[in-house]
Amino acid sequence: MGIITVLWEKWVEFRRDFYKITLAAMIGPLMYILVFGMGIRTAPHGQPYLNFLIPGVVALATMNGSFGAIAQSLNVQRLYEKAFDQVIISPTPLWQFIAGQIIGGSLRGIYAGCVVLFLVLPVKTGLCFNGWSFFIMFLNGAVFSTLGVVISFYAKSHTDVPRFSNYVIMPMAYLCNTFFSSDSMPGGLRMVVRYLPLSQASGMIRGIANGTGFSGEGIWILTGYLVVFSGAAFWFLYKKKNL
Repeated sequence: MGIITVLWEKWVEFRRDFYKITLAAMIGPLMYILVFGMGIRTAPHGQPYLNFLIPGVVALATMNGSFGAIAQSLNVQRLYEKAFDQVIISPTPLWQFIAGQIIGGSLRGIYAGCVVLFLVLPVKTGLCFNGWSFFIMFLNGAVFSTLGVVISFYAKSHTDVPRFSNYVIMPMAYLCNTFFSSDSMPGGLRMVVRYLPLSQASGMIRGIANGTGFSGEGIWILTGYLVVFSGAAFWFLYKKKNL
């Protein structure tokens, strides 16, 4: 019941801010597609650049949607509204609180990704998105939702979340196989970028969309990130509880 309660809170928040959330999810991806799509016509191997760009923007939208839905709001609730103290003393198990936050953030990320897919419907690219695509979108969203939980617990002030976003989330947005292939990077940087979660999600979604398939290694890497971030979230949560 605790998970359902948290999900209901996320649904009420989504329904209240539906137009703001939808507009925010549309503007960024639309600008990326217009600017890069109009500016660069083709990609290596003779493929249209949009066939490379769109899956990357879908993965990027799930990352931004999931992280943004959790990190900022949960940080405000913890530091200013003191709502987190009420969760601790409530009968809701803490693991259900975290699980609800992660699932809610993942669903927000999937919604942002679906907005991108809706925007590119008029474009005849031949890309195909199936159930595996949405599973990867959900898993990618879960990873960044959990990271959002960790950052919201770790943040000492309201400015820490935007600072982390500028230092970590934004570089990943531009480097992780979204707007251009990481194969063109120097060897050492390429190896680091390759194993970042957004790179894995972008690569797998792109492989599915273009009909070349994907490696199961990416699923395991994303799952590993999810386990590590979940462990950190529980550590912060129970440390707060026992203070």
